[in-house]
Amino acid sequence: MAVPGTPGSPLRVAIVGSGPAGFYAAEALFAHPEIDFEVDMIDRLPTPFGLVRAGVAPDHPKIKNVIRRYEKTAGHEAYRFFGNVAVGEAVSAEELESIYDAVVWAYGASTDRKLGIPGEDLPGSHAATEFVAWYNGHPDFADRSFNLDCERAVVIGNGNVAADVARMLVLPPAELEGTDTAHFAIEALAASAVNEVLVVGRRGPAQAAFTNPEVRELGELTAADIILDPTQLELDAASTAFLESDQADATKRKNVEAFRGFAERERGNKPKRVELRFLRSPIAIHGEGRVEAIELGINELYSDESGAIRARDTGVTETVECGLVLRSIGYLGTPVDGLPYDAHRGVIPNERGRMITAAGESQPGQYVVGWIKRGPSGVIGTNKKDAAETIAALFEDVATGRLPERAGDHEALPSLLDERGASYVEYDGWRAIDALETDRGQTLGRPRVKLTSIDEMVDAAKRR
Repeated sequence: MAVPGTPGSPLRVAIVGSGPAGFYAAEALFAHPEIDFEVDMIDRLPTPFGLVRAGVAPDHPKIKNVIRRYEKTAGHEAYRFFGNVAVGEAVSAEELESIYDAVVWAYGASTDRKLGIPGEDLPGSHAATEFVAWYNGHPDFADRSFNLDCERAVVIGNGNVAADVARMLVLPPAELEGTDTAHFAIEALAASAVNEVLVVGRRGPAQAAFTNPEVRELGELTAADIILDPTQLELDAASTAFLESDQADATKRKNVEAFRGFAERERGNKPKRVELRFLRSPIAIHGEGRVEAIELGINELYSDESGAIRARDTGVTETVECGLVLRSIGYLGTPVDGLPYDAHRGVIPNERGRMITAAGESQPGQYVVGWIKRGPSGVIGTNKKDAAETIAALFEDVATGRLPERAGDHEALPSLLDERGASYVEYDGWRAIDALETDRGQTLGRPRVKLTSIDEMVDAAKRR
């Protein structure tokens, strides 16, 4: 039997998910020219690039430039793309395992954590992920609607997604019209009555998870003043000690400096406002048939036995009238039939990227990378190091002969999909979608006008 990775017997790898984690995994594979590969990347959407396309805020076009790097990987002669292929529907996890020498699961974390409070399911209460996907034109969310007829929206969370949605709610139409924001979202946001956004975090300013650029951008909004009560910056002893310790990185310190700058500003005359309010946890969402107010518990910070700074309820509450609540408290990965799953963390159990079975044993030939490996942490670039670790584990298993014997060949997946009548989209099909979107955008002076339905995308790909 030929050894996988040698001439005439390429190492066949499937990567499930075409976001940053998937592309960095492919890049790590192709960085070893002494091994012959065939890499098939599978995604349930007809379009690649995951959250770079559907999660990055439209007014951050420079971040999306990383796509150029992924396009170079996609140009490798051993790379193929199979879009519009849902694992568990068009093909099963077990079938992929039999067809390929190795499968790298890179499908991210697509659902959100819930608050678990009364009223959370009232109309007007949503996951921030839904709002982000909506304004980015994700086909699963293009038909969603959000109550933008209210004057105040409340965003729960102190991370970059919370900052993004707060900013999108107050950007003037002129700043949206030059982006690839979905056309229907531009129209809805232009007609929005929201003039105040309250961003709530359960811990203090020293613990906020924003990156420095996101904080800076909140202070540079052209149509909204940034509001922060100076009393919010009276740090407790634990937070002060934390900022002065080696545990606090430069990001945390710069954030607090920026917050102090916000608190010292004079109130401007801009038509809208974004307020940061710390040490608050949602207790309940109130309303008759829709969101009308949110009840917040006021917290205090303390150090637990391990020295970690935690929030606890003081018993004091406040109620804020609002018509829209967007929660941004973290993502969860979803299970795939046939694969182990840690429901608490929302990840596939693994050790250095090697999948771990329910019995606690590593599963040769099965690997994970990105958020489904480590949980929703880090920025886009974090996935490069993460992928390198996983692919190093894969190479170790190749070298020690641990990979299982496969039954498929180069045509196994396309033949299976053809047999089942699956309308899969190859990379040339994606190029056709891309060309159509950019052509539509050019006539309007925009980078692109996205197709927002699967059928539109598949039709465009077929025309190519």
